[in-house]
Formats: sequence, C-alpha cells, structure tokens
Amino acid sequence: MGVADHLGKIVKDYKVIVNKSTVPVGTADKVSAAIALNYKGEYDVVSNPEFLREGVAVDDFMKPDRVVVGTRSDRAKKLMSDLYAPFVRQGNPVVFMDERSSELTKYAANSFLATKISFMNEIAQLCERMGADVEMVRRGIGSDDRIGKRFLFPGIGYGGSCFPKDVRALIVSSDEVEYDFQILKAVELVNANQKLHIVEKIKAYFNGNLAGMHFALWGLAFKPSTDDIREAPALSIIDALTNAGATVTAYDPEAMPNVKGQIGDEIKYAENQYQALEGVSALIIATEWSEFRTPDFELMKQKLNENKIIFDGRNLFDVAKMNQLGYTYICIGR
Repeated sequence: MGVADHLGKIVKDYKVIVNKSTVPVGTADKVSAAIALNYKGEYDVVSNPEFLREGVAVDDFMKPDRVVVGTRSDRAKKLMSDLYAPFVRQGNPVVFMDERSSELTKYAANSFLATKISFMNEIAQLCERMGADVEMVRRGIGSDDRIGKRFLFPGIGYGGSCFPKDVRALIVSSDEVEYDFQILKAVELVNANQKLHIVEKIKAYFNGNLAGMHFALWGLAFKPSTDDIREAPALSIIDALTNAGATVTAYDPEAMPNVKGQIGDEIKYAENQYQALEGVSALIIATEWSEFRTPDFELMKQKLNENKIIFDGRNLFDVAKMNQLGYTYICIGR
C-alpha cells in the first residue's frame, strides 16, 4: 500500500493504475482507497494478472493465449483494449470482468493446474498398485477435449513459486471467509507426499538401508529452462537421502549455483551429467531437462559399472527399451 499512497500524492490527472502481481482478492479496492486518501481526481485501478511461465515468459507476453482485465470502468476498458491490441491480433481473447473476479481468476487457474498434477500423481500411485501403466491412462484421458492433455504428466510433484504459493493463498483466503476448501488442501498434501515417493522406492529397493550409499542426481531446478529451486522436489529428495546417511553428487545445467548458495557443501556438484555418475549406487532423475531425455546410454553403462540402476522421477525413457539395454529402470506409475 506504500506505492498506492505515494501515487495518490503525485497523480495530477486521470490515470489507470494496473495491478500486475498475483494479489489477494480485494487488493484493487484497497489500492483505490489508499490513492483516494491523497488524490480526489479521476482514476481507475485495474486488475490485470500475468500468466507467464518461467522459461518462456517473453513468448507468453508477446503471444498471450488470453488476457484477463478486471475493471468496471468503460474508460479503463478502452485504454486496456488499445494497450493489448498489438498482442492479440490473432484473435486470442481479452476477457473483461470485475476486479475481484480477475484477482481470483489467477489463483483459480494455478490451483486448478496444480490439482491436475496431484490428481495424476494419485492415479500413478494406483497404477503401481494395480499393475496398470500411467502413461496409457494419461493418453486415454488426455484425448478427451473436456480434460485436455496438458499437466497430466505424473512425477515427483510440482514446485517453484507460483503453484505452491497460489494454492496456499487460496486456502488461506477460503479459511478467512470460513470456507473449507478441501480439494486444495488435499492437493497440497498429495504434492508434499509425492516429492518423497521416489525416495520410498529407493529405500524399498535397497532394503531400507541407505547409510554409506552414494547417489547421482540429475536435475535440481523445479522444472527445465530455469534456475529456480524454490520448493524444488530435488531439495526434498536431497534432504531425505542425506538424513538417511547417503551422499549425493548432483548436476543441473542452470541451478547448481543457487543450490550451492542454499545448502553449500552438503552435496557434491559435477561438471556434467556423466561425471555425476562416477562411483554411485544409482542415478536419480528429478528434472526433465532436454539433455537428460537423450543421453549416451552406453557411456552411462561405463560410468555406472555393475550398478545400472535408474530411479526416474520424470518418466523420461521407454520402459521396454531400458530393460533391453540392461538397466534396472524404476519410474513413476509404470
């Protein structure tokens, strides 16, 4: 509210003040009230949440699939329409609504995507117990256009700043209006458990004793094409392994400096993905970087020696091919 208070002191004529950040419902009203304390002229406060994905934010800005604008002012609508006209020439919609609906739309969108991820991770758990293949299930339900194929990939949970923060924020906002948002609370719980599911598989394979074992970890960022490690599943995996007495050598194309800054020398860091494999008990894959999708399997065999064990938290490889190559390949839901 400090910025809004300052704006009220410097605005001299009509302005549109645009909230781009993801903010609690009702923030536009609070910003408007703060400006009104010092400025009595005409202005409009607009909610215009961004829907940018890390790694492709510039493309998302230049070619948005939709633009959400929260305002009840015709004057502000005209200005915002003119502003976005060059970016929606292919017909992607600019959706106008009231300010509170716009603020809630951003939380609802991210929370729904997080729900799809947690749902598929639950289905993967069922597949492992029922002898089904989650990849087949994913294709089967994703071909239904009412569901869609995106965000149906099972794995080791979501991370980053947006999904965890927005899910929690919507839960808190719901609690504040005395509504128990049970689905989102379950989404959050499933995600926390899923981050450690791969560690449970590792412990089961090695009969529960990881003391003195050494693991390679491919991937530290919460997703590829970013160095962001906020709430990254890899960090939960590292904590669980080291607490069990194991050691880790990790490689990530972008995120290693950030991990070093956060946990220091708690683990070792490799110069490349193959160096990380030297002397390890098994390889763990935590981030689906493109270079991990098509590795040199023969070189990997040489590095892994007799232990050709891969725990893949992102289902990067074909199960039959990995078995044919002589690997023990343990993945999610298959």
